[in-house]
Amino acid sequence: MEFSHNDNNLPLTKFESMLKTNHVLFFDSEEFENIIHHYLNQGKIALAKKAIKLGLDQHPTSINLKLFKVEVYVFEDKLDDADTLLNELYNLDPMNEELFIQKANIFSKKDEHQKAIDVLKKALELTDDAVDLYSLIGMEYLFLDQFEDAKTYFMKCLEEDLEDYSALYNIIYCFEFLNQHEDAIEYLNIFLDKNPYCEVAWHQLGKQYYTLKKYKKALTAFDFAIISDDTFVGAYLERGKVLEKLKRYEEAIENYTITLQLDDPTSFALLRIGGCYEKLNNDELALQYYDRTVHEDPLLDKGWIAITKYYNKKRNYQKALYYINKAINIDSENVLYWKLYSQINQRLNFYEEAERGFKKTLELGNYELNTWLSRGDLLIKLGEPEAAVYNFEQAIEFHPENAELEYRLAGLYFSLQENDKGTFYLKNALKHNEEYAFIIEELFPEVSNKILVKNLLKTNL
Repeated sequence: MEFSHNDNNLPLTKFESMLKTNHVLFFDSEEFENIIHHYLNQGKIALAKKAIKLGLDQHPTSINLKLFKVEVYVFEDKLDDADTLLNELYNLDPMNEELFIQKANIFSKKDEHQKAIDVLKKALELTDDAVDLYSLIGMEYLFLDQFEDAKTYFMKCLEEDLEDYSALYNIIYCFEFLNQHEDAIEYLNIFLDKNPYCEVAWHQLGKQYYTLKKYKKALTAFDFAIISDDTFVGAYLERGKVLEKLKRYEEAIENYTITLQLDDPTSFALLRIGGCYEKLNNDELALQYYDRTVHEDPLLDKGWIAITKYYNKKRNYQKALYYINKAINIDSENVLYWKLYSQINQRLNFYEEAERGFKKTLELGNYELNTWLSRGDLLIKLGEPEAAVYNFEQAIEFHPENAELEYRLAGLYFSLQENDKGTFYLKNALKHNEEYAFIIEELFPEVSNKILVKNLLKTNL
């Protein structure tokens, strides 16, 4: 039986008093089991180990107390010790299902999940209460990415207990991983026929419809989730998202606002409200909620990006720059921040800062073609042709045979009087895409007037 310090006249208080006084008192084996179970649930492993030792001193033949010892061994990754003790216990009580569960736990810890499943299936033959075993088997199948088998065993859990929402979530996870959204909908509808007031099932049904862009059906499902439990924050949030898709922004705001009243404000809800007000052209309230978003969660990139993009759209680039700088001060490794930083600086004609931002974006692993092109073009504008060449040559490693890069390299090499390399890249560029030949004239007007370049263009166009 589980207990807590609030219970009166129970062995736990007596046991802890004994530890303080060093006076050894007697407990029966079941009392020790309850004490150990309590400490394990609380994560107090040291106290659990003391209780196991004292328990085995008083009850040296207790298999259940020795099983707790196995459990602690497994927790501490002493798997060989756990295995040795389990083998001893198996010789004493080969029909004890808990032995098989702990054996499976050891296999699972060793990433031998199929062996764990085989052992758990043997345990099924020894038990009258299979629900926990079904769940354990389902989890092992998940570790193996065998989602159909996992789904089958979690469904068995739900057949035994309609309120096993952990199993329900795992079933839906399997359906989603397998992209079986229609099957998930069919399963949830059958489940809801048996349990029509299950808010979790209605919520999951709505999410499936949302994924399939069946927004009106999703809305109905979330309505039933709220009817089943009018304090269900998740259902209001999802309902708000659907209403946004249907462009019913005032109603979406109402749903998000309800979540702020039911629970502590979440940055997600505040951000969505801000977005809805922006769609309704209510700039003052949009900004107010964006500010609340970043105040609530300063590390949420979407909040800072929303404010920055808002000012960017309004062409208030100075304020956009102010906010993106604040964001970068909080998280200097965020690629999205640096991309926005570069774009804003470029619009303000702060080319050196813009180039620095694109360079940082590349250093953080964002190798999109536009990033290379933007940085290289800025280097050309800043009069750094050698650095631009190095940039574009790196880019070609990630985007081989790209005409936009090759035209730029051709223009740069011709401007650096390296005509052989210029010719090589210009011929390649023309071969891959003639339509981008205007790049030479646009970025390198002096080069485009060279007789060699004119002849190459004339010959190949």
